[in-house]
Amino acid sequence: MPDHIHMLVQIGQTPLHGIVNQLKSYSARLLNREIGRSGRFWDHGFHDHALRKEENMVDVARYIVANPVRAGLVRRYGDYPYWNAVWV
Repeated sequence: MPDHIHMLVQIGQTPLHGIVNQLKSYSARLLNREIGRSGRFWDHGFHDHALRKEENMVDVARYIVANPVRAGLVRRYGDYPYWNAVWV
């Protein structure tokens, strides 16, 4: 997605905010280097949604992978370079 990401993560001992902070920090350094800039890259905070027992993880994963198709970025989800997931 051009302005946000959707992720399906299984957390262990590390709290979700720690995982998100590490991901933002690492990706910001890489992306800033790639585009030749520095400074803050991501907005503060994030929105999360914990799966409930009645939610099917495969259905949620498929919804996430189909986002680039719905956004018109690709014609088929397999055309999006980051579509693959262990849950699909």
